[in-house]
Amino acid sequence: MNLVKLLQLASPILPVGAYSYSGGLEAAIEAGVVSDAASAERWIGDVLEFSIARMEGPVLFSFICSFNQERLNAIQELNERFLASRETAELRAETVQMGYSLNRLFEDLGLGEVPVAEPSFPAAYAYAAAQWKIEPEAALQAYLWAWLENQVMAAMKAVPLGQTDGQRILLSLGGLLPSLTEKAKNMKERELGNFAPGLAMLSAKHETQYSRLFRS
Repeated sequence: MNLVKLLQLASPILPVGAYSYSGGLEAAIEAGVVSDAASAERWIGDVLEFSIARMEGPVLFSFICSFNQERLNAIQELNERFLASRETAELRAETVQMGYSLNRLFEDLGLGEVPVAEPSFPAAYAYAAAQWKIEPEAALQAYLWAWLENQVMAAMKAVPLGQTDGQRILLSLGGLLPSLTEKAKNMKERELGNFAPGLAMLSAKHETQYSRLFRS
């Protein structure tokens, strides 16, 4: 496995605009659901376990395996299903914009183009992992870490939290990633689920929130 390329793919400076999104966290802060380090950790941990690791993670793993096997029809169908799973306009726009930006970066780096119409971010990420021969499980765990890190950075800006609080949350929730990765990679298609009504409702409210730092 190319560890350097994996680190590059999961880097917070990857120019896809991830820093401009909170994925519904900012709305949770506005609603008072998240107000300190403890509630931030609880919110981020719940979204990680009940949404990201049960839908986005398994889908990403399937994307990588399908790219490795060159199953283009399956990739397109998986991308359409993932886009349909986004509960709000903001969450759909987020993954499409990040997928578009990563696809443009690949073209500039000479890696070709993601062979998908309107690629989601997991589709584009998986394409890079397959192109760079990154082991699927490692790519999945790095993806979950990158999501977690971005959420903590958003919380540090918007709650706000101190740097030590942010590192404590990363240390605590980061310890869950190996087990969540294992569950995600072994999840069957019929088991996929994205039932997180609190996240969906707050994300929808964020679309009309008066004062915002983030795009979602």
